[in-house]
Amino acid sequence: MHRDASFLRAWAESAAGRQDIPDAGVAVSGDVAGELRFRSLWISDVHLGTPGCRAHALLDFLRRTECETLFLVGDIVDGWQLRRNWFWPQAHNDVVQKLLRKVRKGTRVIFIPGNHDEFARRYLGHHFGGIEVVEDWIHRTADGRLLWVTHGDLFDGVVQCAKWLAHLGDRLYEFTLRLNRHLNSLRARMGLPYWSLSGYLKQKVKRAVAYVGEFETAVAREARRRGVDGVVCGHIHRAELREIDGIVYANDGDWVESLTALAEHADGRLEIVDWSARSSALAAARATLVASLVGGVDA
Repeated sequence: MHRDASFLRAWAESAAGRQDIPDAGVAVSGDVAGELRFRSLWISDVHLGTPGCRAHALLDFLRRTECETLFLVGDIVDGWQLRRNWFWPQAHNDVVQKLLRKVRKGTRVIFIPGNHDEFARRYLGHHFGGIEVVEDWIHRTADGRLLWVTHGDLFDGVVQCAKWLAHLGDRLYEFTLRLNRHLNSLRARMGLPYWSLSGYLKQKVKRAVAYVGEFETAVAREARRRGVDGVVCGHIHRAELREIDGIVYANDGDWVESLTALAEHADGRLEIVDWSARSSALAAARATLVASLVGGVDA
């Protein structure tokens, strides 16, 4: 069976009968437990099926956040790499299970395929375990703004006009991530924090900086042409929230390096959620709470 079909079949079977994965964590409530509530959340570029996917961090994010609508803005599954080399550890399956569980608990989950999971574009208009598959979406925020939601690969000339070059770039990126994992393993043993080699290169290479700027401008220009107030996208693995010529440009980042999402609050305010920083703060808060509780018992 084709591996794309195998994945979709496994997804459907999970929806039909598999048990929910357990939620781990200390039974404390409120902000200390990290139970963050939003009106809407956007995540993209998870790249399930690759060693670079930070599935455990994403699971932590999904367990500690709640929202009315969750948008999966493309490249959730990396079909390109799965075709080359099948890689699907339990943590990646747990992410799928957690998404399905959110649907069953009432969250609306909307999946907009990207270029790496373009196989799902054959199933536009269908549901998998209650997850809606659509080409793009117009979202109205609580304060009345219209946001066009799209993965963003349609504005990448390399992907659209020279797919072979995009695949070559993907392999080079995979090599950089592999090197980065070894580098950060060494840094961890030295007590140093995580550092992104590919992120550093993106910021330092002038051509990469120019590409990002051109991509952002092109997406914002198309949003203006469509008559909306802003655009939410992914694709370039660079979280950003700013205005470009009066158009809101929001990129939710990725779950390979930056561990970021875009969030809409109850009043319509948008925010980039940096889960790496937020989870560290939550862990420190929980540790302080536990220490105070233990201290109170001892006293």
